[in-house]
Amino acid sequence: MTIRITGNWKKGFAYDIHTLDSTYLGVDEYGHDRWENTRSEMGELLYDLKYHGRSENVEKIVDMLNRYKGIEEMDAIGPVPSTNKNRRIQPVLEIAKELGRRVAVPVLEDLLLKRSGGPELKNVNDPQERKQLLKNSLYLSDGYDVTGKNVLLIDDL
Repeated sequence: MTIRITGNWKKGFAYDIHTLDSTYLGVDEYGHDRWENTRSEMGELLYDLKYHGRSENVEKIVDMLNRYKGIEEMDAIGPVPSTNKNRRIQPVLEIAKELGRRVAVPVLEDLLLKRSGGPELKNVNDPQERKQLLKNSLYLSDGYDVTGKNVLLIDDL
């Protein structure tokens, strides 16, 4: 599945929806909300990579992304930085590096930078609030001039 996204760019696509269905199960013995989620194939691979450290999923994810034609014509790939810097594996960065390696496109690991603090976007449901948080937290590094360049931004929202 491919989902077209619009914004202040020439073309934008999301590979798939991560969560297809979610049922609230109540609160567990630790006071945490519990959910039963049904994920797409991509969503399950990303979830297992991100929360269970299954690094072998990087290749499977890139196999799926590599079906897109034209990635090899990009000038660069820019991974969106994670809010959680303590994660053993940074999924977006690892996916970007593997995709860049396969299609021989440079990965600008620090093209986008994120100011510290602020909530993880997965916990923000209001689209306007998410937009404002992104506007206030992400910025372009001074180290690159990507004016007029075709840059593929990768994120796992």
